[in-house]
Amino acid sequence: MRVLRLLAMGLGLTALAACQTNDLKEPPVPLGDFRLGLNIAVADNMQKVPISREASKEDWEAAVKKAVADRFGRYEGDKLYNIGISIDGYALAPPGVPLVLNPKSVLVVTANIWDDAAGKKLNPEGKQLTIFEHMSAETMIGSGMTQNKKKQMETLSYNAAKSVEKWLLTHPEWFGMPPLPKTPASSVPAATNVSTPTAAPAPVAVAPVPAVAVPVVVTPVPAAPVPATPVPVKPASIKPVPAKPVAPLPTPTIIVPKTGTP
Repeated sequence: MRVLRLLAMGLGLTALAACQTNDLKEPPVPLGDFRLGLNIAVADNMQKVPISREASKEDWEAAVKKAVADRFGRYEGDKLYNIGISIDGYALAPPGVPLVLNPKSVLVVTANIWDDAAGKKLNPEGKQLTIFEHMSAETMIGSGMTQNKKKQMETLSYNAAKSVEKWLLTHPEWFGMPPLPKTPASSVPAATNVSTPTAAPAPVAVAPVPAVAVPVVVTPVPAAPVPATPVPVKPASIKPVPAKPVAPLPTPTIIVPKTGTP
């Protein structure tokens, strides 16, 4: 399903592919001790979008193998490396489609490379590449209107081999060359949408504002009269005190002196 989505997107693209220049007559870019060993192209699981010219898997395998041989056969290193390419899907712009749609041809491949002497695969996972046709006066109105099927396949296969070469150039350590310098983390685009923290702005010095004495006028608030609440007085209970008996006073004894005769 992912391959079909890539192909469907490619059918509607108008200006994403760069103009093609045939560079096969120029000296190849340095690729260490690389020399092409096995050249394998497989199209057993190839998919095609409905709006496309029909092409057999044998035709695709032959076109891709020729493009790989033309490009990588120029290298004369001391060590053999095997290139395997799986043709995952394609869309060849058909003729007779209204110009307003302007469909484009597209090819999806997965590339792998092996060290022939060690019998070891160098890339842990296959490198999937989406290949578009180059921009030209012929393809601006849709290559299906100006090119036959063979020419479309030749162009896509050429671009596929060149894309594989660009991928291998990002791993010079596979071919006895020093690895590329690591890109600083700050300049690497975020794959997992991780935002780069922004440095906090430098503190700005603020001049102190002199205090201004402001007279405060206090207006007395008259106290509200508080109504007197009568306090009920509880009548005191008076208990009668019993009278104590008064003891009788003693009767005084009056002594009358005796009168004698003088």
